[in-house]
Amino acid sequence: MTKKGIILAGGNGTRLHPATRAMSKQLMPVHDKPMIYYPLCTLMQSGIRDILLISTPRDLPQFRQLLGDGIQWGLQISYAEQPTPRGLADAFIVGRSFIGNDNVAMVLGDNLYYGHGLHAVLHTAAQKPSGATVFAYRVSNPERYGVIVYNANNMPEDILEKPQNPPSRWAVTGLYFYDNHVVDIAKDLKPSQRNEIEITDINRIYLKQKQMDIVNLGRGYAWLDAGTHETLADATNFVRIIEQRQNIKIGCVEEIALAMKYINADQVLKIASETGMTPYADYLRDLVVSTPT
Repeated sequence: MTKKGIILAGGNGTRLHPATRAMSKQLMPVHDKPMIYYPLCTLMQSGIRDILLISTPRDLPQFRQLLGDGIQWGLQISYAEQPTPRGLADAFIVGRSFIGNDNVAMVLGDNLYYGHGLHAVLHTAAQKPSGATVFAYRVSNPERYGVIVYNANNMPEDILEKPQNPPSRWAVTGLYFYDNHVVDIAKDLKPSQRNEIEITDINRIYLKQKQMDIVNLGRGYAWLDAGTHETLADATNFVRIIEQRQNIKIGCVEEIALAMKYINADQVLKIASETGMTPYADYLRDLVVSTPT
């Protein structure tokens, strides 16, 4: 069972300059919530309450101010520095002492997941005792991602990092579940031509050892990587439309915490009172009224 989770919110956000010259992109709003709320909710929906947030020395104080120690949501949030971007796999080196002997999930701080039944899919991945689970999504620009190679029997046989001629349109998304072996695998990785230790190399090792499950997120699921101005706008528009049409919220930390029984109704009302006279606070109050006790 996966009990530990990592949110990787490092990097310099250069694709969003000048907006990110003074702040982390993961602190920027996606509609009515900070971007970091969305991956945090993904880990929470997986049943994970012990979370390490990795970011730059410049940005960590702001994350601490926003999230605190997580106790207000029934979580335990700690922090670690990644002074320079060394690749996604570096998260398991930076977080080695946090992971200890446990299995671990890692989600990228600019990734948003949404879909009916997502909770069950995440729960299944978190309950897996060994091996790895990643999630694939069909994209129009696979050359930007790690891309899955399928054989003649439509079985995955390899993963290529940002290939110029993608062999498929199925990209590996920014959410990964690993057993504890990932710590030693990451430690032994050699830097790529980009001078980074690649998460794709970790995934290829698990795949070749037949220790990896690849879950295709098909119709009915949304995955958004809000790392550019265009995709950030897409994510904001997606969240805004769903929330306005259905009168629900995506990425509401308090709602997930209440549903998972991490906190109770009184604690939600306390957060609402501290949030002020805002639509977000009104939603939290309505949430308490409409949720069965």
